[in-house]
Amino acid sequence: MVEKLKVKKIKKGASLPEYSMDSDVCFDIRAIETTAIKSMEQKEIRTGLAMEIPQGYVGLVRDRVGIVTKMGCHVIAGTFDSSYREEVTIMVINIGMDEVEIEEGMKIAQILIVPVNKLEIEEVKTLSKTKRTGKKYGITGLK
Repeated sequence: MVEKLKVKKIKKGASLPEYSMDSDVCFDIRAIETTAIKSMEQKEIRTGLAMEIPQGYVGLVRDRVGIVTKMGCHVIAGTFDSSYREEVTIMVINIGMDEVEIEEGMKIAQILIVPVNKLEIEEVKTLSKTKRTGKKYGITGLK
């Protein structure tokens, strides 16, 4: 059985999410408003949509490459749990030097819907050892 993502337009003019290509794993989501974002400013961008993500799944907000490379903006990661029913909003930060304009209808982010496994949490006194034990981040290098 194919799960369905139920989407409700809660603002006139909102656009349903869409997969741009058949091979895409994330769907694009569009802004419902036009707004300017100054350099190093963070803004919450409205979409005019609410979603019902099936239980056992989560929606993960991801950058769109065009927003990053062409506008110098970054989408702040977000998580939409299956119980969330309010408007989907996207937090965007302008990491470029110039003010940018997010236009109504612009594709501002993509969302990946993935199944989740809830694990039982157990407190322990020790953890199993691996090759990384005692080392922090970046131990495999950059190249």
